[in-house]
Amino acid sequence: MAQILRSAPDLLDAHIGGLYLLSEDRHQLELVMTLGAARQFTRPWQHIGMASPIPVAEAVRGGQVVWVGGAEEMARRFPSVAVAMPYTFCLAAVPLVARRTSYGALFVIWPAAHPPELSPRERDGLDALALRLAEVLAEAARGERPIRPGPRPAVAEDRPVGSFTAMARLPEGICDIDLDGRLAAVTPAAAELLGEPAERLLGARPWAALRWLRDPVYEYHYRAAVIGGQPTSFVALRPPDRWLSFQLFPDGSGLTVRIAAADDDADRRDRPTEGPAARAVHTRPGALYHLLHLAGALTEAISVQDVVSMISEQIVPAFGGQAVAVLMAEGRRLRIVGHRGYPPGLVDQFDSTPLTETTPGVQASTNPVPAFFETRAELERLYPDRHETQDGMAAWAYLPLVTSRRLIGTCVLAFAEPHTFDVEERAVLTSLGGLIAQALDRARLYDTKSVLAHGLQESLLPRALPVVPSLEVSARYLPGTAGMEVGGDFYDLIRVGADSVAVVIGDVQGHNVNAAALMGQIRTAVRAFAAADADPSAVLARTNRLLADLDTALLASCAYLLVDLARREAWLANAGHPVPLRYGPDGRAEALEPLTGMVLNVDPAAEYPRIRIDLPIGTTLVLYTDGLIEVPGADLDQALADLTATLARHGGEPLDRLADALIGQAGQAEHRTDDIALLLVRSVPR
Repeated sequence: MAQILRSAPDLLDAHIGGLYLLSEDRHQLELVMTLGAARQFTRPWQHIGMASPIPVAEAVRGGQVVWVGGAEEMARRFPSVAVAMPYTFCLAAVPLVARRTSYGALFVIWPAAHPPELSPRERDGLDALALRLAEVLAEAARGERPIRPGPRPAVAEDRPVGSFTAMARLPEGICDIDLDGRLAAVTPAAAELLGEPAERLLGARPWAALRWLRDPVYEYHYRAAVIGGQPTSFVALRPPDRWLSFQLFPDGSGLTVRIAAADDDADRRDRPTEGPAARAVHTRPGALYHLLHLAGALTEAISVQDVVSMISEQIVPAFGGQAVAVLMAEGRRLRIVGHRGYPPGLVDQFDSTPLTETTPGVQASTNPVPAFFETRAELERLYPDRHETQDGMAAWAYLPLVTSRRLIGTCVLAFAEPHTFDVEERAVLTSLGGLIAQALDRARLYDTKSVLAHGLQESLLPRALPVVPSLEVSARYLPGTAGMEVGGDFYDLIRVGADSVAVVIGDVQGHNVNAAALMGQIRTAVRAFAAADADPSAVLARTNRLLADLDTALLASCAYLLVDLARREAWLANAGHPVPLRYGPDGRAEALEPLTGMVLNVDPAAEYPRIRIDLPIGTTLVLYTDGLIEVPGADLDQALADLTATLARHGGEPLDRLADALIGQAGQAEHRTDDIALLLVRSVPR
């Protein structure tokens, strides 16, 4: 695989690349090999969740090449990557597929001078390279020796050894920086200009060895040269008063840096007005990426479980973790509100631990100080003989969740192997804890409101429909998946006489507690009016006037059907509701055409004419709410025609199977913008 990847520069004129493989559970991509300087810049992306908005993940999800033709396109399509890598370059991500099996993805980076489009030769080269890699992976898997990620990404290239002896004789200030960002050669003149012995500089990164180069702006210039493949320059102040100019010349093996005293007028114009402040630690692009990426992801989290999933998918892989658990102190006990990555049942045994116990989880949930344990020995030294430490992990980060100066819990990141938390990583994880806390606090409030709203809605919908001779009935209700998942759709079946029954379906505007509450009032009103006078026109007119008296701004649609079981007929009145469908004994399906009145709560004096419908044995009526046919971007007439066609195909089947067929794809959809109610009635022999 390394040999194949090493051919990329000659084949594609690209200078940086890497190879990702799918994990065993296929939930994330893991970086297994780098080409060129990629090893320096890929730490934030060594583990990528499959749902991440990253080019390589999108390539695997979509099964096709993802091309990003420059910085502007990267900012538009993958803003979180653009923030962390604000340089000019082009990128291609190619899925690795062989024998209909996806193994991962290849990414390749071109310098800034590359045109914004892939040439046919480059596209063919990418396809050939990806196919060769995929075939190697497929062959290994077929031989029952699948290629798995190692503890760290391998390096694909063999760096050519330069003539350091010859370089040492140069009178100029010249440095050679390798693909890992370390000084591989320093001339005596360069060492004198930098103010440090060459022996101390060799093998170190310049901004680590020289405090006065630790401002992020200098590392930015270095990264821009390496990733963009373009020469660049800057000036820096070596304390106390010596200005130096740095010219960076990148190639496939690293950088050559020319250092000189900045004495000419041009250099003076380029100097900053004051020297950069030296920092012991500063935020690198990888850290910024994690902060911004999680902040963006958490804006989409609605429930507590959404927050846990976001942490599991976005943060745990990025830091090389194995599992996550979110703990909260409630009722003097430690509650585990969500977890991912642990074996089934393992974490549940720690739930409801009394807050009087001395455990790392209790300590973290009652003390707003982060705790990092790099090995099991460190943890057990502080908490000996505690069963909570027996979770099968080897390192832990306990992050306090503090929002509005309140400690609401802790987030535990667990690692399968011992893990070193450096200063930057501890700072980033602690900052992430604050973002998680805000999202979790918001999600808990949502969950509380959602439980109350669902409880209200469930109490207002009928638990079971009455059994009526001569009539078979089946109903379905699906909540929306957006917002509170609470809507105003309702249905009912009301016995209004010995041989008559009222069938009602309606939809109140909105998807919140107010809509659910008004739905309950309408359902109660319809029942009361039907008991007094079951005539469809009268019931809808009285309900309409009641809504006007309630002084609510919400509108509602409703279809009311009065069925005469003895005469096998029905009378229908409609208040702006989707037209019902009928399936006859002859197997023909059609949409009824009632004289539709105005939706409820528009005109208190509105009238609702009725029509008569024959119901011979074998006739099925389909009443539904608009969520079944109204899909954003879809043609409404076509959706109604499709529903009618489905009724024609399945109308003769048992009523429950027919209901499932009519719900169809709507029932399987991950995202529904509206709730759906479906009510079927079929005329059958007594």
